Amino acid sequence: MSRSRKIFAVFLVTAVAACIALILYLRWRPIDTHPDSTYLLLLQEAYAAVLENYVEKPDSKKLVQSMVDGMLATLDPHSAYLPPEPYHEMEVQMTGAFGGVGIELGIKDDKLTVIAPIEDTPAFRAGIQSNDHIWKIDNSLTRGMNISAAVKRMRGEKGKAVTLTILRNGSPKPLVFNLIRDIIKLKSLKSRQLAQGYGFIRISQFQEQTGPEFKQALHDLNSAAGGRMKGLVIDLRYNPGGLLESSVEVVNCFIGDDINKTEIVSIKGRGEHSRVYNATLGEKEPHYPIVVLINGGSASASEIVAGALQDHKRAIVMGKQSFGKGSVQSVFPMKGDAALKLTTALYYTPNGRSIQAKGIVPDVDVPNIVPLPVKEKEKDFKEKDLERSLASDGKPEPSQPRPLPPVSPHGGAARDTDLQKDYQLRRALELLQSLGMLKEKGF
Repeated sequence: MSRSRKIFAVFLVTAVAACIALILYLRWRPIDTHPDSTYLLLLQEAYAAVLENYVEKPDSKKLVQSMVDGMLATLDPHSAYLPPEPYHEMEVQMTGAFGGVGIELGIKDDKLTVIAPIEDTPAFRAGIQSNDHIWKIDNSLTRGMNISAAVKRMRGEKGKAVTLTILRNGSPKPLVFNLIRDIIKLKSLKSRQLAQGYGFIRISQFQEQTGPEFKQALHDLNSAAGGRMKGLVIDLRYNPGGLLESSVEVVNCFIGDDINKTEIVSIKGRGEHSRVYNATLGEKEPHYPIVVLINGGSASASEIVAGALQDHKRAIVMGKQSFGKGSVQSVFPMKGDAALKLTTALYYTPNGRSIQAKGIVPDVDVPNIVPLPVKEKEKDFKEKDLERSLASDGKPEPSQPRPLPPVSPHGGAARDTDLQKDYQLRRALELLQSLGMLKEKGF
């Protein structure tokens, strides 16, 4: 082959390869064929313009994080970018301990709102309440502030102070709370007997160990009742939620003996984010009556428990309407020990009820009435209290000195302070005892 022919052949092969490459590029190029290519190019151009022309050289890392924050801010308030520190804190919180003041936050009517103070924390002891609007954190207004930014401002080292300015319905002026941060050790649940045979379990948050702890609490209460528990109160008031799987474990203790009615909760999202959680078959708790207590601070996983037991007619739900957070958040780890927390689904009770923005409506609406102190003249006054009253045999009653109340070892009168001060809990116990009495009478 002559030299000229070799050159022509090489040229021809090169030209064909170039044409093939051009065709493949036009066929598969991602930017030009993407339906949102114009917006992606706009983002790229804006980023380049800022880097090149801004009056001071910007921090490129902060720019990118701000772009991600801005993107997520157009979604719902529970979707957020979690830098390494908040991401780590979220993981720690689910395991049972974190640093801060002890408030579960939400966005309600575009305002930073307290879903619930966590029990036995600086916020709880200071008197911060569910549905309080946090107006300022230190000197920073919270208007337009997302939950992640608010959490970051309130978290900190133990012993460091933070000031929250609260707007509360019924208060004529803002309330200022000076809180000292502490290590918040979350106790998943507490249990005890309210009366012989009547158990009480308060779940403060659904953590990794809540399921096993709940089963152990049931075992202990059954043992204390001699193996014959008469009734149970599950207290979910001010429970902000937590891990969905743990709430399923709690419900699973009571339902699943009917093979046609085993659904606990269903979550509906896009693709793989849709799922039905069913109870497992096996040994369940005896069919004693249950009362579930809820209020405006009961959210998310606690609403799953209340809704499932209510739909299966396994419990009477008592209290006030719950918060109404019926969405599921999934966490997607990213480079640099960060993560994206995205709302990926809504959840529904076994009867197909959506909880989002609606909440659980109790079967028995009971306000949390603060009891007034009983004055001497307001106490029950009976015939036998009259001076020189007659006894049942017609003879005058001997004058007796007024007995003194028993004294507790800590000072003051000994009494069941929870039942004395907690009207909703007292009503729950009375309902269980009434149901037990009706059963004994054969009704």
